[in-house]
Amino acid sequence: QVELVESGGGLVQAGGSLRLSCTASGVFCRDNVMGWYRQAPGKQRELVASISHYHITEYGGPVKGRFTVSRDNAKYTVDLQMNSLKPDDTAVYYCNMLSGSSNYWGRGTQVTVSS
Repeated sequence: QVELVESGGGLVQAGGSLRLSCTASGVFCRDNVMGWYRQAPGKQRELVASISHYHITEYGGPVKGRFTVSRDNAKYTVDLQMNSLKPDDTAVYYCNMLSGSSNYWGRGTQVTVSS
């Protein structure tokens, strides 16, 4: 079983920054992909950013150039640095791990950006 625990959400003004962190524990494949998804009220969950064990990254269109995803393979962590935040970034952010054919999710952390 894999557990993902997020931290770092909160309330910030537009233009500000936040950093999210996620720590994984349990048994999982070394060659996994970790990342962040978000879901706003009334909308589908969408990819924010992902990063492979080999540090290959992928970003969702709305966050390119503003958010940066990173990971520490030794500590089993993945971080999301969010800059130039906009009210449209308001959502619950979920940590995700794809390990083999298994998909794991954290409980989510709320990010609210005020205008």
